[in-house]
Amino acid sequence: MKGVIYLGEKVSGDLLKEREEFIFCKNDSCSGEMKCDSDSLSGAVSQRACVYCGARVVLNPITDAYHIVHGPIGCASYTWDIRGSLSSGEELYRNSFSTDLSEEDIIFGGEKKLTSAIEGIMENHSPKIIFIYVTCIVGVIGDDVEAVCRKAEEKYAIPVIPVKAPGFSGNKSKGYKAAGDALMNLFRRNIYPKVNGVNILGDFNLAGEMWIIQDYLKKIGVNIVSTITGDASYDKLKRASSASFNIVQCAGSMTALAKKMEAEMDIPFIKISFVGLEDTKNSLLKIASLFGDRKTIERAKDLISKEEERIIPILNSYKENLKGKKAAIYVGGGFKAISLIKQFKELGMDTVLVGTQTGKKDDYEVINNLVDNGTVVLDDANPAELEKFIKEKGADILAAGVKERPLAYKLGLAFCDHNHERKHPLGGFIGAINFAKEVNESVNSPVWKYVREGR
Repeated sequence: MKGVIYLGEKVSGDLLKEREEFIFCKNDSCSGEMKCDSDSLSGAVSQRACVYCGARVVLNPITDAYHIVHGPIGCASYTWDIRGSLSSGEELYRNSFSTDLSEEDIIFGGEKKLTSAIEGIMENHSPKIIFIYVTCIVGVIGDDVEAVCRKAEEKYAIPVIPVKAPGFSGNKSKGYKAAGDALMNLFRRNIYPKVNGVNILGDFNLAGEMWIIQDYLKKIGVNIVSTITGDASYDKLKRASSASFNIVQCAGSMTALAKKMEAEMDIPFIKISFVGLEDTKNSLLKIASLFGDRKTIERAKDLISKEEERIIPILNSYKENLKGKKAAIYVGGGFKAISLIKQFKELGMDTVLVGTQTGKKDDYEVINNLVDNGTVVLDDANPAELEKFIKEKGADILAAGVKERPLAYKLGLAFCDHNHERKHPLGGFIGAINFAKEVNESVNSPVWKYVREGR
């Protein structure tokens, strides 16, 4: 069965019966099936976004791209400036363009309106590339978006790329794949000779993390060809085929693209993570070893040694305040959840609940090996489930995204923001310090005493 793993004992109780297969409690003495990587259960108020949103969050950080959302205005407003991705160049990507389909367009078709939208951008701007997003209603009425894109390309001689992402066609993971298909559409047009360098996939420069990673790689002597897609530009993206390796930071959103680039462009990939001290160290060493150059490996070891000397005393000072505290995690991808479990462990904290929106079988197998017996593991959770298990497990802090913040505060629970709009970096060595500081200040804030006493 797709997306089923053996994990622990099934959790029952006051849950939707159809959701029971998606929730398990770690227990070495027995095994059961955990279902994952499936469409959300209707009516369960899933925290997932739709297919279109998944595509948009991947492509949005391309700083000089024009994005036309072909659908009602609500789709464009839903994802307007959706990520806090920073730019070293243009700020164009912060704008949204929409065909704003009305009832009349839905009845008679929206192709003319889409053509007009493309013409309007060409008349008023000088785009290098345009992405056209197919939303739910366009998938229903059947506009031939590909034909409109072909005609626009012939007329204007720039890439006009359809992104097939009607929201009803699957889940957020399918949106990641749709974005990857759109990027492959671009990459295939520009096949360059190989160079000694890497593409960085799956970091979106939310609070400058891409710049942190680039700085590390520059210090150890690794050349960066393209960043996909944090602080990306059209001119750099089109050279992605020339890289020798792909390094994948966000496995959930970029593994499918990395596999296609490996198959078609002979670019092998490795999965890395710059979330937490342990994973940052391991990732630098893995990247340094790709080219078989002893000097690069030595530079990586030297960088790690200097950074550890600087930050471990700081982390230990926070650890004294956090030992024995309990953490709950609910994030988008499984790879991030895995890194967060390790990061909490570095601070002397136990993870008692961990869930993801788009985790895969392999992710949950790793999570199972990292957590202790009694830890609840959830796939594609809803607020009722999160509340139930946060209370039952006595969590002291929830590390999650913006949708879960109100829930944490209503429960009188500390909160760590791992969302798209945060303003402080949580990646790399500096991110490890920022994370520890935020967790410490939130968990040990005196406000929780008064909140709980008032109940």
